[in-house]
Amino acid sequence: MKRTIFERYGGFAKVSRLVSSFYDRVLDSPVTARYFAHTDMRRLIDHQTKFIAYLMGGPASFTNDHLERVHAHLGITDEAFNTILNLLVETLEDFEYDDEDIRTIEDEFSNRKHLIVSRVHS
Repeated sequence: MKRTIFERYGGFAKVSRLVSSFYDRVLDSPVTARYFAHTDMRRLIDHQTKFIAYLMGGPASFTNDHLERVHAHLGITDEAFNTILNLLVETLEDFEYDDEDIRTIEDEFSNRKHLIVSRVHS
């Protein structure tokens, strides 16, 4: 049986470090930082670690309804989504993920864009 991306890269501990590094970049970006001005980052990083683990085939689950509901009020634009995606890819590259695994994670994330980007801005 083929191991998941999540398993091959070390599980939750490694994904947590990746997500922390990713959010350092997100908070430094003038395009995305404003979305997190009043956010409990410790809680968000914990939550996002589970989400990224899910995208990697790890033992977590998220429904489309949940993703849409938690992002609906944020007014996330296409530009912000694309910036986040690019920062995620950069972080995965810096953590030396294989190109194929990066594309898989990028595709999994991109496939959920319609649930995250505000319908007003898309």
